[in-house]
Amino acid sequence: QVQLVESGGSSVQAGGSLRLSCAASGYSVRSPCMGWFRQAPGKEREGVATIPSSGGDAAYADSVKGRFTISRDNAKNTLYLQMNSLKPEDTAMYYCATYRALRCMSAIQALGVMASPSWGQGTQVTVSS
Repeated sequence: QVQLVESGGSSVQAGGSLRLSCAASGYSVRSPCMGWFRQAPGKEREGVATIPSSGGDAAYADSVKGRFTISRDNAKNTLYLQMNSLKPEDTAMYYCATYRALRCMSAIQALGVMASPSWGQGTQVTVSS
């Protein structure tokens, strides 16, 4: 059973930076994809960034390309999301997840491709103008 615990969310002003962390335990090789997702009030959850667990290229939503960077430290079993040049529209609850998919990056466009997902409890990011 995979357990994911996010941290690092906070309130910042526009233009600021945050780094989110996701500590994973009980990781299963059956979940080869990892990613960050977010959900703003009144909106559906959306993909932000994904990365294959075994290595490979990261992928990003168009709205965060050039500003956000996903990375992982396998030795620490931790997934990160470095967020720079934050905008008010980045305000949301951010979740990390592990899942299976034919292509990990497909989850950015459609969360429905995620098979057997495991989710963390989320961490709140609030960006003020």
